[in-house]
Amino acid sequence: MSDFVYQYPTLYPGILIRRYKRFFADIELASGEVITAHCPNTGPMTGVCMPGSAVYVSHSTSPTRKLAYTWELIQVHDTEPTWAGVNTNLPNRVIKLALAQKRFPELGDYSQIQFEVPYGQEKSRIDFVLTGSKQPIYLEVKNTTWAQGTLALFPDTVTTRGQKHLRELMGLLPTATAVMLYFINRGDCIDFAPGDSADRQYGQLLRTAIALGLVVLPCRFEVNPIGIRYLGLANLKL
Repeated sequence: MSDFVYQYPTLYPGILIRRYKRFFADIELASGEVITAHCPNTGPMTGVCMPGSAVYVSHSTSPTRKLAYTWELIQVHDTEPTWAGVNTNLPNRVIKLALAQKRFPELGDYSQIQFEVPYGQEKSRIDFVLTGSKQPIYLEVKNTTWAQGTLALFPDTVTTRGQKHLRELMGLLPTATAVMLYFINRGDCIDFAPGDSADRQYGQLLRTAIALGLVVLPCRFEVNPIGIRYLGLANLKL
């Protein structure tokens, strides 16, 4: 059995020329062709958007797509050369597979997995609800690529949406289990901390939520052009 949680379709190597208007990236493929790829990451991409870096893209033959290529990976050099995931649509798909495979023993036993379930006072949707254990488990996923050395940080910008999710999760306690899962989308980080320098209020809310019983799972993933492996939990640094 493969130890990959997820395997990529065929990917094509290139070099990043520039990212612009959030959704576009000009990339020179190994063939010399310059293409414009869809950038499926609307955030600032702090530290994972350096022109001249090696990248990988996927290709779609769908006639309805405006851009045939999607930017999937970039090589970063904070410590040793490491691939980081760019496609923010993937983490929830990977976690869905990992939950079905029972990759996270910290969550205990559960028999059913629901997706995108409405909850809370602010009309939110939780990524996953797991049932069949003593109490329902509400699990939110946050993609994480910003790093300082081997320390992964979230968020890399002010996130009012992320703050709202923490408040909603706190509102579930103690009648449900509330879990924040940070998907560390690069294999070189062994520690995790809130990105206080980017959003101090988020860091304060996270620490308050943990004190009230929020479960934090900073999950390390190795990303490479073949697929994505789960490496276990990073050390939580508060």
